[in-house]
Amino acid sequence: MIHLPALPARGRRYGLSVWLALPMAAHAAAPASPDAANARDFDRVQVTATRTERALSDVAATVDVIDREQLDDHLVRSIKDLVRYEPGISVTSSPARFGLGGFRIRGLDGNRVLIQTDGIAMPKAFNIGSFADANRNFTDLETLKRVEIVRGPASALYGSDALGGVVAFVTKDPADYLKEGKNRYVGLKFGYDGEWNGLLGSATTAFGGDHWSGMVNVTHRQGQETESMGDVRSNDRTRTAANPQDRDGRSVLSKLVYAPSEDQRFRLTAEGNEDSVDTDVLSAIDHTTTTGMQARDHQTRARVSFAHEMDKLAAGFADSLSWQLYRQDSETTQRTDEQRANRTTRHREFNFDQRVYGLQAAFHKALQTGTVEHALTYGFDGTWTETRQKRDGYQVLANGQTSTTILPDAFPVRDFPISKTTELGLYVQDEMRFADGRFSLVPGVRVDHYELRPEVDAIFGEDNPGVAVSDLTKTSVSPKLGLVWRFADAWSLFAGYSHGFRSPPYNDVNLGFTNVMFGYTAIPNPDLKPETSDGLELGVRFLTPAAYVSLSGYYNDYKDFIESQRQVGINPQGLIVFQSQNIADAEIHGAELKAGVDFGELSTALAGWSLNGAVAWSRGQDKTEDVPLESIDPLRGTLGVAFDRETWGVELLGTFAKRKDRMASATAFRPAGYGVLDLVAHWDFAPGAKINVGVFNLGDRTYIDYSAITSTLATSSTVIDRYTNPGRNVSASLAVSW
Repeated sequence: MIHLPALPARGRRYGLSVWLALPMAAHAAAPASPDAANARDFDRVQVTATRTERALSDVAATVDVIDREQLDDHLVRSIKDLVRYEPGISVTSSPARFGLGGFRIRGLDGNRVLIQTDGIAMPKAFNIGSFADANRNFTDLETLKRVEIVRGPASALYGSDALGGVVAFVTKDPADYLKEGKNRYVGLKFGYDGEWNGLLGSATTAFGGDHWSGMVNVTHRQGQETESMGDVRSNDRTRTAANPQDRDGRSVLSKLVYAPSEDQRFRLTAEGNEDSVDTDVLSAIDHTTTTGMQARDHQTRARVSFAHEMDKLAAGFADSLSWQLYRQDSETTQRTDEQRANRTTRHREFNFDQRVYGLQAAFHKALQTGTVEHALTYGFDGTWTETRQKRDGYQVLANGQTSTTILPDAFPVRDFPISKTTELGLYVQDEMRFADGRFSLVPGVRVDHYELRPEVDAIFGEDNPGVAVSDLTKTSVSPKLGLVWRFADAWSLFAGYSHGFRSPPYNDVNLGFTNVMFGYTAIPNPDLKPETSDGLELGVRFLTPAAYVSLSGYYNDYKDFIESQRQVGINPQGLIVFQSQNIADAEIHGAELKAGVDFGELSTALAGWSLNGAVAWSRGQDKTEDVPLESIDPLRGTLGVAFDRETWGVELLGTFAKRKDRMASATAFRPAGYGVLDLVAHWDFAPGAKINVGVFNLGDRTYIDYSAITSTLATSSTVIDRYTNPGRNVSASLAVSW
């Protein structure tokens, strides 16, 4: 972690405000050290890890919290920027066309990491072939007030897809703007991002009264391709410079809140996001078969939710509760126009749509049995999802005739049938505190029921004649156990066990395609088992107003990973048969260190100075093949020194990574280690007016993040520089409000 202790002075706003995310949430029980609590008025935060408020001393796992001030001061414009200074977490990407994909936490990525906004899961990722890649980058970070990241399995509270961890986006509320008795707010923000020559503009308005409040935030962004350090600008596959792009996006977040009393709120939320990217895919041109390629990618997400919160219910079954109903629609459409050397043109279109209805409810109850305090949390999650995927296309031949067959496909096709899934989960957790609060034991368990019901329409049926699709019903139980021992006022030990799982995805259960000409077929697998994990974490923490240290180690054992499209034999018709199967077992272990010092607490002469650092190391092994697990990021660390005053501050941040040395293939490319420096500054030059400026990659270094390489890249490749990060670049923003 790179931020510094969040103590009363503005200049000490980062470290502990982020590191206190390390608490897995807590109930209202008093911390072990009252003096320490008084020194830290930020001692309670809302943390995703246990669905309740927890104090730092009550954590039994590792969680990171990144607040709005940090997002602004570090000029965060993308999910990759978000985790720039978070070792152990990275973002995958596809530099030629599709851009940022999703988060990788401790070696797991894709749909094995749960991403949610205001408790609602983001759409799944799906890709097939070279022209279809639906990512999970659906949230406008300008609408957020904080981000919470749980590292490691979290299925005991969040069910399927939380196998590797949780990334929780929390959007702004009217109350975030209407402070100090204000009943209205207007804010404007303008920004520039040098990595992709991007321009940003947003406007926010909010109002409030005795019972009603509301807000609207509108954001627009546009720019070009994210630069690389590649200097080959040829118009073919030897190109290492970024392909030319035009990017355009917009979002809106609106909320209406009715509070009949101070302890009760009803909230209606409407949110929409849209992104369009036009790419001239010069790197796909080989002059032998392909002479030109243009891509138009478009994705949208819209959700409506209605929520109710009661803080002081005073009922026998709960002291407080919250629930929400929601609907969310997402759609990815990707079109590709290809010019061929034989004077034909090919047009492809990929669609991936998801519609989700959901219901959530959570209850909290404080109990006392003898000398033991209990904080009981229990609840229900239900989602009903329909997923549709289709590939379509045609080609115009040299003689002007049109054909809907582009081998090996006869369009339109579905790679899996229309799929309807039902996911129901019940969970309960009890935090028990002993010995005057110095020892906590936190058991929890969740039961999930998963149903898959496919629907075969004419498109899937014609492409897969005679292939029977399968229903699927699975029930999974996910236990967890955490403990914290506060053996001294500043010191604590923590340990945790957690079980994770991921239900068999619809596309793996009923993957289907047949091509007689090319001699292969894919068949469903109704016998797929859920992917599972068992994780252990052990750590020690030291926390005072002047300094903090956290050292933890973890071990995760994963079983029954699903391998898609595995060759399993030859059928009686002589076709090679592919089927998704539970094949891979893996283990990942590692260690993470976070530390910081606020020098102003040690000497008044050093007031405003602070130092922070973090490092994450992990190692993974594919136990099935007995080879290194290639999704593991190399050793990475960050170090930052900051000087802050009440209205201005400056911070020098360094990011360092070791060479990627463990690969399954001897010929695979291994990115070199690197060190990069960034410089950021902020100035509150007038009431309600703030400037942020950052210079990134100060030394103009050429370097590659390993997470940018998501497909096999050989050491002998001549286009390695295509994967490099941008060189020296400047970003800035101006925000005014009244």
